[in-house]
Amino acid sequence: MRNPRDFFKALAIDAPEPLREIPFRPSRMIHFLDFSNEKMVAKVPDIAPTVDILLGNLEDAISVDRKEAARAGLIKVGRGIDMGDTQLWTRINSLESPWVLDDLTQLVGEIGHKLDVVMVPKVEGPWDIHYVDRLLAQLEAKAGITRPILVHAILETAQGMANVEEIATASPRMQGISLGPADLAASRRMKTTRVGGGHPGYRTLADPDPQNPDAPRPSYQQDPWHYTIARMVDACAGAGILPFYGPYGDIRDLEGCETQFRAAFLLGCVGTWSLHPAQIAIAKKVFSPDPDEVKFAKKVIAAIPDGRGVHMIDGKMQDDATWKQSKVMVDLADMLSRKDPELAAAYEPDPET
Repeated sequence: MRNPRDFFKALAIDAPEPLREIPFRPSRMIHFLDFSNEKMVAKVPDIAPTVDILLGNLEDAISVDRKEAARAGLIKVGRGIDMGDTQLWTRINSLESPWVLDDLTQLVGEIGHKLDVVMVPKVEGPWDIHYVDRLLAQLEAKAGITRPILVHAILETAQGMANVEEIATASPRMQGISLGPADLAASRRMKTTRVGGGHPGYRTLADPDPQNPDAPRPSYQQDPWHYTIARMVDACAGAGILPFYGPYGDIRDLEGCETQFRAAFLLGCVGTWSLHPAQIAIAKKVFSPDPDEVKFAKKVIAAIPDGRGVHMIDGKMQDDATWKQSKVMVDLADMLSRKDPELAAAYEPDPET
């Protein structure tokens, strides 16, 4: 076992020291783009201000013959385009692939000073993070990077899910974890071809009505990802890192997308993936606290400034637990207000209150 006193020591000579805390910046959507497409690269100056995180995708959905072009396009974006306060991420190829070593060496060497986070697919255990951790430290030292590039894991296998707590605490580089529902469904042998969301066959059924046993029995569709998201959120919260929902594959189903995003938000996820411009607005709406809830949270904090005691507000009992909940809501609203003028106006106190 590694000496805990060495946990925050750099893993290579001249590499930057690891961060003691993971910064929480606006992270409502990780917008995926294929930078092998020159038209996509040209749109970056217009897209970047509309999203919190822009990710150059190198893995799934990038065909074998476009892998190197996608990497070159990402380097072009990192070198030549001002991202403002939007984060620049990448999803590298899987660790067993023939492209991943070039992904890391070229990206860190060329744009390591611009790259915020490296997303690692199909993480199965802490050993995968340890490999990326040491390699990034060596590459940072060689490139003269002055701040550490963070790591984000995707849960896409049953083994990864079984080891999620160890993955979350594998390195001080760990920024967060995303759910990868399609690959995870295949790994678990789940009987679905959907990418995220529910399934009409995953339902509960009410008991027969004793007075009318032949009457139709109420049935309700369930969320097959509830346990997985909740466990991922707990692992991230325990490690001080950030949980994200992953992709919602049915681009046309905006209502279903919003419902799945909202379930993840309520369970504790800070953001999600967006695969299409239509999903950006949904993520922005869902992962920004509701203005009415923010206003109520501010009333709670004003009534209990020190977080102690019990107070009745609008006929509801409020105590230290609801004060903590209110702080989470208000702190998030304040952070998002600094990025989004429309939200800043929506979160302003009502002048009549």
